[in-house]
Amino acid sequence: MIVRDFNELKNTDRKVADAQWTSVRMLLADDKMGFSFHITTLEAGSEHTFHYKNHFESVYCISGKGTITDLASGETHEIRPGVMYALNLHDKHTLRAEEELVMACCFNPPVTGSEVHQEDGSYAKADA
Repeated sequence: MIVRDFNELKNTDRKVADAQWTSVRMLLADDKMGFSFHITTLEAGSEHTFHYKNHFESVYCISGKGTITDLASGETHEIRPGVMYALNLHDKHTLRAEEELVMACCFNPPVTGSEVHQEDGSYAKADA
């Protein structure tokens, strides 16, 4: 059994930050669960374009308000507490945080914890 406390992890190397977001990686590839689990916070007023070509991601909004736009279709959806979205087609998307957004995120394949977004908004393919 794995038990971890977000409040302890947020002050360790499991906290990763980039332009206007932070992510606390609570489960990583080396935990051997088949997915990684993160609590990610996006700053109010921020906008982020991502394209996870090598990963599937599912996200659940814990708190805050924003939108997600599917860049292929142009369709925009409201993000608020209780809303989940899944990038089942490796969807290129833009997230806009009207208020600070706190999100629970799962990635498959799991991330290792050292990934950074590439210029195209993706994470590199995990080494086999």
